[in-house]
Amino acid sequence: MTKAEIQQVKLRFGIIGNDDNLVRAIDVAIQVAPTDLSVLITGESGVGKESFPQIIHQYSRRKHGQYIAVNCGAIPEGTIDSELFGHEKGAFTGAIGERKGYFGEADGGTIFLDEVGELPLPTQARLLRVLESGEFIKVGSSKVQKTNVRIVAATNVNLSKAIADGRFREDLFYRLNTVPIQIPSLRERGEDAVLLFRKFASDFAEKYRMPAIQLTEDGRQELIAYSWPGNVRQLKNITEQISIIETKREITAAILKGYLPEKDRSQQLPALFGVKSNKGFESEREILYQVLFDMRQDVTELKKLVHEIMSERTTSGNSPISSSYFATPSAVVAPVESGVPTIIHPASKSSHSLNDDIQDTEEYVEESLSLDDVEKDMIRKALEKNHGKRKNAAKDLNISERTLYRKIKEYGLD
Repeated sequence: MTKAEIQQVKLRFGIIGNDDNLVRAIDVAIQVAPTDLSVLITGESGVGKESFPQIIHQYSRRKHGQYIAVNCGAIPEGTIDSELFGHEKGAFTGAIGERKGYFGEADGGTIFLDEVGELPLPTQARLLRVLESGEFIKVGSSKVQKTNVRIVAATNVNLSKAIADGRFREDLFYRLNTVPIQIPSLRERGEDAVLLFRKFASDFAEKYRMPAIQLTEDGRQELIAYSWPGNVRQLKNITEQISIIETKREITAAILKGYLPEKDRSQQLPALFGVKSNKGFESEREILYQVLFDMRQDVTELKKLVHEIMSERTTSGNSPISSSYFATPSAVVAPVESGVPTIIHPASKSSHSLNDDIQDTEEYVEESLSLDDVEKDMIRKALEKNHGKRKNAAKDLNISERTLYRKIKEYGLD
């Protein structure tokens, strides 16, 4: 397509930016639209994946049919089959009437399955059948029904890894991935961040009836240099905050930094563990592995520190250690009545005598920690912090509500 045609599409769907990879993604979406091929849109959370299924639908022969967007990660596992495929009256407790389901409603149109990587395996099998034959069966029915639906899916999950972990069907992946479209992250788009900032600043100035904020040169450089883990969504939220809170309309790098989370903390789990990393995490499991690794490092360093203190005091003839305590994010050294310090690990809630760890002055043994115990404890703390509200707890843990629901059942935390 020509630049003018691409620009027209961007204006129509509110897409801002001139990055080559972004333009390429728009071009592919338009080229594939007239066909009925399945499309898989990938990209980080917040990059704007939801605009591309609309482009595909509006430029297809189905544009006068239904367009239904479904967030697969927001529907509980027990009801998602009913939501997608419908159910018969009395199919389960609470099914007081018949339900058509999205695949029935969207016959002749397009369904956008966002967060498709969160679908449970039984639902994946049903979806595969729809893709292969256009057939599905309502929950509680034995009658096969037909539907003519174009499926566009999106995910921020690494599906190749999910397949290797047994969480996603390989045959479904290849069916969905007939035409892949990769949306670039904001940090890869350079000057596009400045264009987006200007657009958002203008929109909020109009919304709140105030002068638009503007970036100084050093503010502009800071904006481009930041990694934007939350991508366009994060930039929009921060622009709105600055527009409302700041009295000055010229935003310097110093002002902007006050609204930007530290780069090395952009992937941490809020209020639970301070996980520092310069890379992204593709699943909550990887976050937990990193938490575990950091905790074990802290415990080892603490043992070495206590060993050095013990050695120094033994050499000088002083008592092994005073009644004060030392603490790190992963372990606490505290006195007990016998005068022998103990190391207490929050993750396992277990303790043992410091003498057990310092039998050999040349050797330190790292303790094995259960990943399941750490995961269970993190989920419990998140639920307690949010007073049992699963939606807020899932947000804190950076996982979907369905994943949290599954983990709660798995660990008996109901």
